[in-house]
Amino acid sequence: MHFNDKLSPAFLKLLIFRFLIVLSYQMMAIVVGWHIYELTRDTLALGLIGLAEVIPYFSCALFAGYAVDHYSRRLFGVLASLMVFLSALTLTAVSAGLTGGNPSYWLYGAIAFNGVARAFISPSYSTLFAIILPREQYTRASGIGSSVFQLGLVIGPALGGILVGFAGKTAGYGAAAILSLGAALALFSLRIKEPPSAESTPIFQSIAGGFKFVFSNQIILGALSLDMFAVLFGGAVALLPAFIHDVFHYGPEGLGILRAAPAIGAVMTGLFLARHPINLHAGRWLLGSVAGFGLCIITFALSTNIWLAGFLLILSGVCDGVSVVLRTTIMQLVTPNEMRGRVSAINGIFIGSSNELGAFESGIAARLMGLVPSVIFGGIMTLAVVAATAKKAPKLRRLELNQLY
Repeated sequence: MHFNDKLSPAFLKLLIFRFLIVLSYQMMAIVVGWHIYELTRDTLALGLIGLAEVIPYFSCALFAGYAVDHYSRRLFGVLASLMVFLSALTLTAVSAGLTGGNPSYWLYGAIAFNGVARAFISPSYSTLFAIILPREQYTRASGIGSSVFQLGLVIGPALGGILVGFAGKTAGYGAAAILSLGAALALFSLRIKEPPSAESTPIFQSIAGGFKFVFSNQIILGALSLDMFAVLFGGAVALLPAFIHDVFHYGPEGLGILRAAPAIGAVMTGLFLARHPINLHAGRWLLGSVAGFGLCIITFALSTNIWLAGFLLILSGVCDGVSVVLRTTIMQLVTPNEMRGRVSAINGIFIGSSNELGAFESGIAARLMGLVPSVIFGGIMTLAVVAATAKKAPKLRRLELNQLY
């Protein structure tokens, strides 16, 4: 598959599903962040948004992976999209003043429900990706899929910020609801023949088999660990509302721009790698890209100009884009078909949950150290993680992707 080749209808529908669902929950994230900080003016409250989502996500992810491996991949993706839709409707009602009690409780509750839904999204996408595409197309298709994902990360925050600034929070939440419903319809219309489900085994034994596979494979474990700890400590994005208010002195439009900046860099990277995939020295590229991400986070924390900060966040997105495409390709090439859902769920715990845990860590660190020092500390810890991974995972450091075909 060359980038300019015509996409198959099935892969195109899968990409539409991914784009719309990412757009929906990213819009919700930006509006909820603004909403909570508007209510509390507390950086810890921003961190608690991540914790509210990660606890149910973490609790459900492994069972979601098992369900996707043993039942319909497509059905669980549709159901997850409808759950995001219900979450967005709840937030719309809160913003419109249709609920009683403390609005913060409603906001955290809706985000927690969203966490359950998101546990099913990644395993559904990963398993359908492998069903639709032949193995030799994984590398370039991962670049295209990453670009679509990152495009949602660009447009979602920017659109959310614009809607909050010009139409209000209720409009932002309502638009997210419509988009998630569109994602459900796109996946529901997907017509493919799903392969036989994994052999039925006791649920905990099956989940344990997924963990055994991941922890016995130095390449996949090293790649997942590298990104997990880098995202955990480099989570400056969660603190952007505080930077906008207290450092750059901008409104919600500025928050949307900065929130989208890393994804702009990642989109450009994904498009480039779709045409020019990395095969040689993939391990070194992976380690170098995460180190570059850490350096960008440190320099961002030291900046006082919003446009310089945006440029540095774009560069961080370039580095992150290389990391995401390489990690996704490695996972798809190494994982056996019968356990893709479980391995994707474990990947989600390593990577997806680390975004929310990173938001919580950032909130705690900002409370203890101060806003700017906490972000600098996170960047330094990211560099330390790269050094430790390079030493402890030599197979990953020496990896060439063509070894995995």
